[in-house]
Amino acid sequence: MSTGQTWSDLGVDSDICDVLSQRGIASPFPIQTLTIPDALSGRDVCGKAKTGSGKTLAFGIPMIQNLNLNDEIGLPVPRVLILVPTRELAVQVSDELKPITDIRRLKIAAIYGGANIETQIKTIKKGLDVIAATPGRMIDLLEREEISVGGLEMVVIDEADRMADMGFLPQVEWILRKVERRHQTLLFSATLDGAVNSLIQRYQSDPFMHEVETKEITVEEMTHRFLHVHERDKVKVAATIASSTSRTLVFSNTKAGCDHLVRKLTEEGVKAQAIHGDLRQNMREKALDRFAKGDLPVLVATDVAARGIHVDDVEVVIHYDPPPDHKTYLHRSGRTARAGTKGLVVTLLLWDEELIVKRLQKRVGLDIPVVEMFSNDQRLHNLGDWEPEN
Repeated sequence: MSTGQTWSDLGVDSDICDVLSQRGIASPFPIQTLTIPDALSGRDVCGKAKTGSGKTLAFGIPMIQNLNLNDEIGLPVPRVLILVPTRELAVQVSDELKPITDIRRLKIAAIYGGANIETQIKTIKKGLDVIAATPGRMIDLLEREEISVGGLEMVVIDEADRMADMGFLPQVEWILRKVERRHQTLLFSATLDGAVNSLIQRYQSDPFMHEVETKEITVEEMTHRFLHVHERDKVKVAATIASSTSRTLVFSNTKAGCDHLVRKLTEEGVKAQAIHGDLRQNMREKALDRFAKGDLPVLVATDVAARGIHVDDVEVVIHYDPPPDHKTYLHRSGRTARAGTKGLVVTLLLWDEELIVKRLQKRVGLDIPVVEMFSNDQRLHNLGDWEPEN
């Protein structure tokens, strides 16, 4: 949803406007309209907006435009640090901003754990202006004295709420305490309460506060099914559901569970890959890319790995293992019902998990019967077309 304003109306330089135009990004989104003018003025900015609202360009454009072209570029000491919660997001941010950094002859790179640190050190030594980094890898590099944050002109904290959820805020604060010179801080988050608010109070100076009201995906916008399955038939049930859709995201509670499930689904003739923290970064990226493009019909993920997944056309979310709490149920389920589509959410449960699921339903405001189902049941091919009865 654009705002009727142009990029140049916001004070964006013509060369950057040209790059955006070439990429088909004709006009700014609400979060960009609200935050870019204030960020260009050099003030600290705090933006409340959901993932997918255009936050990367909201901080990326003023960040790149504000870097003085007359300064010596490509120094070993970075001038901008963007802290992000996941490796996938580091790559995504770097890729999205590269066309703009290129036009300004600035160097950008994604730095994250799970990749070869020596290769990353070589990249840093060649000179970088902008780094999109995960906190853990950034700390590794600082402790090895392979990088310095002493000369930073700007710090961006992206998806601060997810950093808090994943327990990364102590690491973020450790890094921020090392920044010596006066700098601009931009913070973006879907929520601004609790630990995120503490971060704002400590590390931002009288920030401009902007909020984009986004429509929450509610449980009412999804179709929910709770299926009582049997241990030996459980994989076959999941395979039958997945075989009727083009893009299915399956959640397992453990990394080992993900790998085991992928093997079993493959035996059932379903093309599936896992995504979790123990896999090499390039394997995760390839699986995610194939899933986003529609080449991979089923992705099996842990909760932490799924935080890097932003794919609009997920038709079905399967809770292969019932989630540990109602918040996790909502997080997982919210991967479907995006972009105006009505998503299907299926929870598989064994006989001894019914009480957990009933508690879960109560917390999210659902009252849906648990239906016993076997893998040869024709209803599995279109679970949204029938109503379970009490």
